[in-house]
Amino acid sequence: MTETTLKEEKRNHAVLVGLNAHSLPPEDNATETTLEELAALLETAGGECVGTVLQNKEKPDARTFIGEGKVEEVRELALAVDADLIVFDNEISPAQIRVLTEETGIQVMDRAGLILDIFAQRARTSEGRLQVALAQYKYLLPRLTGMWGHLVRQTASGGKSPIGTRGPGETQLETDRRHIRRKIQKLEEDLKDVQRIRAVQRDQRVKNEIPVVAIVGYTNAGKSTLLNHLTGSQIPANNRLFDTLDTTTRTLEISDTCTVLVSDTVGFIRKLPHHLVEAFKATLEELKYADLLLHVIDASNEEWQSQIQVVERLIRELGAEQTPRIDVFNKCDCFHGDILPFGENIVSISAKTGEGLDRLVAAIGKQLDQGTKKVTLSLPYDKGGLVDMLYREAKVEQVEYGETILVRATCTPKVLGQVKEYVAEPVSAPEPEA
Repeated sequence: MTETTLKEEKRNHAVLVGLNAHSLPPEDNATETTLEELAALLETAGGECVGTVLQNKEKPDARTFIGEGKVEEVRELALAVDADLIVFDNEISPAQIRVLTEETGIQVMDRAGLILDIFAQRARTSEGRLQVALAQYKYLLPRLTGMWGHLVRQTASGGKSPIGTRGPGETQLETDRRHIRRKIQKLEEDLKDVQRIRAVQRDQRVKNEIPVVAIVGYTNAGKSTLLNHLTGSQIPANNRLFDTLDTTTRTLEISDTCTVLVSDTVGFIRKLPHHLVEAFKATLEELKYADLLLHVIDASNEEWQSQIQVVERLIRELGAEQTPRIDVFNKCDCFHGDILPFGENIVSISAKTGEGLDRLVAAIGKQLDQGTKKVTLSLPYDKGGLVDMLYREAKVEQVEYGETILVRATCTPKVLGQVKEYVAEPVSAPEPEA
């Protein structure tokens, strides 16, 4: 038997369960579409969907979430297809997870737990691992009672408790809680250090007047592929959810007077766990400080409009709604509609084939190339102090000392206003295409 076959046999076989209840907000409900997405998440985590159950109900059941009858149906289906895992598309409480696990005899988890598992697999940098660990501990803390519930119940029964179970259950629970709270506190302190480092890096970029472009979008929209094509990078870009967790930044030359930094970010998804967003704020807060957002939208996905709403909601949560934006409709070569969206600050591309990338670069330049010009200055020696100013405020390329001081530099309009009388040979930046 080959190693590949052995690995395939070890995959979790899971039944996916979702509840569509009138009393729940629309974004918290399960649908056929969200269950398909959950199956893709399961595949990404290394599992395989062997059955789905979608329950329609007026409101969630307090004890089992989907109702006693449906639990029995799920249990029988799981036994029939030899499933060893049940994954809920909705967020369910720790107590409900414990009850469902006891009644089905199979491990139960929800979408949030599955996403955390994927993040734990994918985090590569120390910062990414810190953020994932913080999210995992915050997810685990309220679930400890469910994990130790059997010992708590035995202790509560007083003198009839089995020997060896009087007290330790509660003691162990409190010990674990304290331990996890200490872990959370330490991780939060470490991430504050990360935020301080990022703040210093941002200050340096501002000082050097380097604009930052942040690529955002729904997971698997093609953000890494776009970054690769724009900057000539070799970032792994696979057709799977959450392929990128760690932020990658590359340089992009828009024109001979405009250079920008382009950052790829973690993808968004429906029902992204709130504590995961909180943990990744050290990375995601870069969106708030970016000069421009490229919102990459998968035009080939029939759900692209609802995916836009998910991303918009998270951008607002991160405080980046005021940042200038270009909507980039990717995979336009696979678009199924009649007319692709168009208008100001909307560009249709195919990151895979390169179609439309020239228009996108021109649109970025139009947003960020704020009138900088490349000039040659002829400075008298008694104005030599201006050279120091140019090194601070402009991008100096060459300095020659002859009859005068010849300086070739790229200057902003503000700097040009200070040295315009010494301009010997202006070289204007090419106008970006409309």
